[in-house]
Amino acid sequence: MAASEAGDLTDDRVLLGRTSTAERVADILRTRVAEGYFPPGTRLSEEGIGGALGVSRNTLREAFRLLTHERLLVHELNRGVFVRVLAVDDVDDIYRTRRLVECAVVRGLGQPPYALDALAVAVGTGETAARAGDWQGVSTANIHFHRELVALAGSARTDELMRGVLAELRLAFHVVDDPRVLHEPYLARNREILDALRAGERTTAERLLVRYLDDSRARVAAAYARAVDPPAGPAD
Repeated sequence: MAASEAGDLTDDRVLLGRTSTAERVADILRTRVAEGYFPPGTRLSEEGIGGALGVSRNTLREAFRLLTHERLLVHELNRGVFVRVLAVDDVDDIYRTRRLVECAVVRGLGQPPYALDALAVAVGTGETAARAGDWQGVSTANIHFHRELVALAGSARTDELMRGVLAELRLAFHVVDDPRVLHEPYLARNREILDALRAGERTTAERLLVRYLDDSRARVAAAYARAVDPPAGPAD
């Protein structure tokens, strides 16, 4: 990792405050990995990151351990710590997990009306980003939509689970070279789910979500497979 890249992390030092912990360092690195600042396969420098954040090597190693447990990083013996590169099977498994959790949250909602302000903000942010041609911004807004959808359950444990699952999914997104093709079809579908929940139509929202996740799983897995294992060209 170049020194200039590590230097950019100094802006995050203020987030640590006086009570710096490995968990807070992990939060910063998790966000940076999710944003694609550290792409899959990147080796993370203890010296560069520790110096940029102003934390001890032991604190940084604990943060690395936490993110390795979340499957965002991998430790390779005698080589160091790297941002994980997913297998295609990992993408399928992530979507199976999402289907189980997200659909269960919608199915388990109580009587309407629901607290949908944050969900509506995520939909609007995605649509604004699309108009600006900011497809990475669309990706981020889409992730926020699904995090806010799960947050309707009011469960801190479920929120934590989905934070890790969705951060892991973004490892796949950063490998695919055409984010517009990947994310644009789901802008309208996010709004459909929001509108169904606004109308108190929980069953309709779940049906839309099931189709959404199944279609997204097929699209993302296929695009990811092409990116990590492109077809061989014609023989000479």
